[in-house]
Amino acid sequence: MAAPIEVSGSDTEAQPESVLAGVDRKKIQGRSLGQIAWLRLKRDKVALTGAVVVLVLILIAIVGPYFVQDPLAYHQNLIDPTYNRPKGGFWHSGISADHPLGVEPGTGRDMLARIVHGARISLLVSFLATLMSVVIGTIMGITAGYFGGWVDYVISRAMDAFLAFPLLLFAIALVGVVADGAFGLSGNGLRVSVLVVVIGFFNWPYIGRIIRGQTLSLREREFVDAARSMGARNSYVLFKEILPNLVAPILVYSTLLIPTNILFEAALSFLGVGVIPPKPSWGGMLTLAVPIYSSDPMYMIIPGMAIFITVLAFNLFGDGLRDALDPRSR
Repeated sequence: MAAPIEVSGSDTEAQPESVLAGVDRKKIQGRSLGQIAWLRLKRDKVALTGAVVVLVLILIAIVGPYFVQDPLAYHQNLIDPTYNRPKGGFWHSGISADHPLGVEPGTGRDMLARIVHGARISLLVSFLATLMSVVIGTIMGITAGYFGGWVDYVISRAMDAFLAFPLLLFAIALVGVVADGAFGLSGNGLRVSVLVVVIGFFNWPYIGRIIRGQTLSLREREFVDAARSMGARNSYVLFKEILPNLVAPILVYSTLLIPTNILFEAALSFLGVGVIPPKPSWGGMLTLAVPIYSSDPMYMIIPGMAIFITVLAFNLFGDGLRDALDPRSR
């Protein structure tokens, strides 16, 4: 009787090559943390809407001033001399084809041009101030959390002192004593620089406390112990091991800090310590609208809606970004 013949790779035993032959390799590719976060963010339609509005606002602030009228040009022919307000339009706003958002009461300056130029001021101040806060807060927070001891104690007490500081009163007092020219700057250039320094420098403790808390947790992780056991210096551990793991909270808090700075800049301009008139700013437009609100409400509604939409868009995008980068926080 002949011995049975052994057949390797029979039909009942699928070989690895035959299994992988019908599989689309793209379906089994791994995804990075950034790709996973992007997939989560794409599912959040509200956050995407906020992101689109933010991008449109940034585009308007960058290129918009080149496509609108001169925000300082007076159009007295559009003002009713009897009541000192625009002729016609909804709520006597002077809305027309040439002036889609109407004109300013008393001066006839184009409202659309002033809103667009005001967007550049608000976003510029808020972005630069946020950048300063994030840089200082990240450096101080990661230093305090990693080294601990007296370093942590000194930085933490400094955070407490800054958080208790009356920032609004200090900003009003500082702008009042600043000379007309300093550090090679003058006029609105100097005023914007002062606003950025005041808002950015005194707001770093908020992000600093978050980064400190995250660093206290990260410094006990295994990859940090592994880096230390291999003889890595503190600078390497801080900037190569811990800092990359702090990118997510830094991005999230930055998107939530920007609208806060927009509101603060608008508040300072509303109180008369922001940009110098007649340079347009959203807060300054609200200031001029207060005495005439009862007769010309559109002049307050337009800049108010600009601030509201901008802050809401940044907050929606920031909330969606937080959920995408850290789904456990939901």
